[in-house]
Amino acid sequence: MTKQWQPLTDPQWAAISPFFDLRRKRTHNLRHIVDALLWLLRTGCQWRNLPSHWPHWQAVYYYFDQWKQAGIFEQINAALNQLDRQQAGRASHPSVLCIDSQSVKLHPMICEQRGLDGNKRINGRKRTLIVDTQGRLWVADVSAANEADGPLAVPLITNMLWRVRSTRKAFRSKIEDRTF
Repeated sequence: MTKQWQPLTDPQWAAISPFFDLRRKRTHNLRHIVDALLWLLRTGCQWRNLPSHWPHWQAVYYYFDQWKQAGIFEQINAALNQLDRQQAGRASHPSVLCIDSQSVKLHPMICEQRGLDGNKRINGRKRTLIVDTQGRLWVADVSAANEADGPLAVPLITNMLWRVRSTRKAFRSKIEDRTF
């Protein structure tokens, strides 16, 4: 694990660039936008405090919001998980998954998606995660802590099953559409 932020390398960018529309003419370089997002994620900086050597924070947020709504980050995560599994000598899709949830305390002023987990005596949110046997995160969701684990897992399992079927097609089409 790296201790300091570093920009994307050429092989890293080559692995994720098929998921972005690079043919369209833009005023901002998408690689710089992705680097800025990764820098924000690593440092925890606020959007408006993005340093001036990055694109303007509103442009970075615009692309982040567009990609989030389009599900680009989930597609990239699934494709990178598949590539990592193949490099480890495993099948691209896991046959065994682990589901777990974790209740997390919240600051008293945060009111959205908040509840009391009576078993753990925590007033906050619950993170539900699906990982494979080697710890790769496949699907995650956040909800109020007072919701039961079983009903929270059902949409995540459905989401995972849908991804296993659709990522094969989506990843192939992204690679085939790429022009060098």
